Amino acid sequence: MSLLINEQLKTIADLVLNKKAELAEQRKNADEHIYSAKTNHFLSIWRENLIEIYANSITRDLDETYLHLKNWGDNIVNLLVDLQIPLDLAIEEVRFYRETIGIIIRDEAKNLNFSLDSLYDVISRFDSVVDRAVHWLSLSYSRTHAALLQAAEKEMDDLTIPIVRVTEEIGVLPLIGDIDTLRAQQLMERALSQGTELNLSYIIIDLSGVPIIDTMVAAQLFKVISALKLIGIDAKLTGIRPEIAQTMVNLGIDFQDVHTFSSLHLAIKSLNK
Repeated sequence: MSLLINEQLKTIADLVLNKKAELAEQRKNADEHIYSAKTNHFLSIWRENLIEIYANSITRDLDETYLHLKNWGDNIVNLLVDLQIPLDLAIEEVRFYRETIGIIIRDEAKNLNFSLDSLYDVISRFDSVVDRAVHWLSLSYSRTHAALLQAAEKEMDDLTIPIVRVTEEIGVLPLIGDIDTLRAQQLMERALSQGTELNLSYIIIDLSGVPIIDTMVAAQLFKVISALKLIGIDAKLTGIRPEIAQTMVNLGIDFQDVHTFSSLHLAIKSLNK
């Protein structure tokens, strides 16, 4: 690329940089009724950072620009998630500046008498940068959301499969809701880890809140009880309601080798003798 072209590209880049605050304000004015003042303030900073990357990409090496975009996507995505700005609206911001800055590049290139080939090269380069911005933003956003969902699921597991210590040796694991394969695995892991961590001798699994006991659920419960036995923890079952007991008998499910109690109170009373 000739020295003249480089100087002309720098002129375009400087023009965009000089308009940075003005361009950021344009989008703010369009969205200020949607977001709070605090959110609009942070978005203005985010927009100015994006405009800087776009402007510098006109003259900067592409690989260097892509690196800046990656860092920008990684750093800014937490802000977007915290502000609860959906990904589609964030991408709309990116595309808004593609059009706005694209018009500036086109008009200034005409003023500088760019050839069609030179104009095509600049616009193609700019479009490549914008496409990469969408890519990194989407990737970072998806990763962050996935991590947040995973953390939320873990917190939910801790709440839905809690082990409550009632004495030095006895813990209660109250189950609520349906038990599917995934939840049964979580039950196994939590019973073993918490039982060991709390140094329990007994875990009472209370089924009062489980609406259905089928062969799959029964098999999973047996596995949990067997695994607990291997690490020296004796498991008891309580809260098997009459209708559940009748269903279990009809299904041929046999708990005769497992100590069962009609209520949690009776189980704790029996173990405290």
